[in-house]
Amino acid sequence: MKSALPRLVIKFLPTLGALALIGAITFFYFRMVAVNSVTVALTFLLAVLVAATRWGLVEALAASVVAVFCLNYFFLPPIRTLTIADPQNWAALLAFVVTAVIASHLSASAKKQAVESARRRREMERLYTLSRNLLLTGQGPLPQQIANEVAQVFELDAVAFLDRASNRIYHAGPRDIPLKDNQLHDAAVQGTVFHDTRANAVIMPISLGGRPIGSLGIQGASISEAAIHSLANLAAITLERARAQGIATRAEAARQSGELKSTLLDALAHEFKTPLTPIKAAVTSMLSDSSTSATHQELLRIVDEEADRLNVMLTDAIQMSRIEAGELQLHRSPHSVNLLVRAQLKRLAEQLEGREVTVEIAEDLPLVNVDQEFMGIVLWQLLNNAVRYTPPRSPLTLRARAEGSSVVVSLTDAGPGILESEQPEIFEKFYRGKRLRDRIPGTGVGLTIAREIVRAHGGRIWVESQPGQGSTFSFAVPRAAPQELPE
Repeated sequence: MKSALPRLVIKFLPTLGALALIGAITFFYFRMVAVNSVTVALTFLLAVLVAATRWGLVEALAASVVAVFCLNYFFLPPIRTLTIADPQNWAALLAFVVTAVIASHLSASAKKQAVESARRRREMERLYTLSRNLLLTGQGPLPQQIANEVAQVFELDAVAFLDRASNRIYHAGPRDIPLKDNQLHDAAVQGTVFHDTRANAVIMPISLGGRPIGSLGIQGASISEAAIHSLANLAAITLERARAQGIATRAEAARQSGELKSTLLDALAHEFKTPLTPIKAAVTSMLSDSSTSATHQELLRIVDEEADRLNVMLTDAIQMSRIEAGELQLHRSPHSVNLLVRAQLKRLAEQLEGREVTVEIAEDLPLVNVDQEFMGIVLWQLLNNAVRYTPPRSPLTLRARAEGSSVVVSLTDAGPGILESEQPEIFEKFYRGKRLRDRIPGTGVGLTIAREIVRAHGGRIWVESQPGQGSTFSFAVPRAAPQELPE
């Protein structure tokens, strides 16, 4: 009871002050200075305006009512009665009441707008401070730093920040927020704002691009809805910026790691090729010696085959490292597809022995604008791939046709085919078919090399296959323009 009484007095203190001001004016004019009723009315009106400006509309209205009674009772004849003898005074009294009420209302509205403007300015200043602080966040979990900064800048009793990425709730402020964890999760998932007027708390969902990424709960301050939305947007932008920077950092680290790996791979491949050349030469020389026993001849053939396989692997590694290092420099000129194909068939003549190879390429097929060396690598990779992954005496068919501004080259085999689920991945680095990867050795980069070379020419490469019905690997490269053709 003792504590309730002072609070009640404080609550009504502005109203008592406004009434005391009217009482002081009444006493001054009635007891000390004799003036006419117009002067008194104007002074009362001034007092009402002061009350509206200083305290508010309620206090101004109370002052207006009391001023009307004092003006009537003490200054309008008959004095000390609440009646008015002159009818003109009724009009004057009514005008005073209307003027006082309108003036007090306008003054109170102006004060309210000034207070609202000041509050918005403070909110804007705090939002600016918060955005600056978030840009300079230090070490530690970013959601925890956001919660700490929001609580500190806006002087909140409690802050709770739910980060959906880690599914953790971070708390800040001197008190525990009177909100349940499931309320924070619901607000984040459903994207709805939750208000608890009794606890003076609110939960705002945080989303970016329509994607919910968390929620923010605050308690202990009167913040406008717009400021709360701005808080949520700042938190979302800060999180997204940090994650984007993290992705960029990881990508840069991966790029540098890839460059280092490519450099090391290229260096090692060249180093391994150096002793491989004399080994190959020595084995070839020993195989040509007719005095070598059959057993030794068989062992030498195994060494010769494995040396060839190792040479292919090292060549693939060197080519892949060049591609990844961005050192694929094309020297393009018009070439005949027929001659390019025949050159690679001649190169693979020993491996193709016993196979029926059909070449269906028209003599009048347009020339292609390609790099002869790299296009030879593409054809060699496709042919070598077909030789390794199809039965030894199965046929191969090479076709080429003009299609718009490109020439399409296709290689069809009679192998086991490729599963539809594997076809999108067959050109990826180090990927090898699940059914044959354990039976046939290889690195899984040959088709990747072919794809990157074709892409560098502005073309595309693809495969069409059904299990048990073979595969057709095709690539399209630009045909030579008329001005590029030799005269």
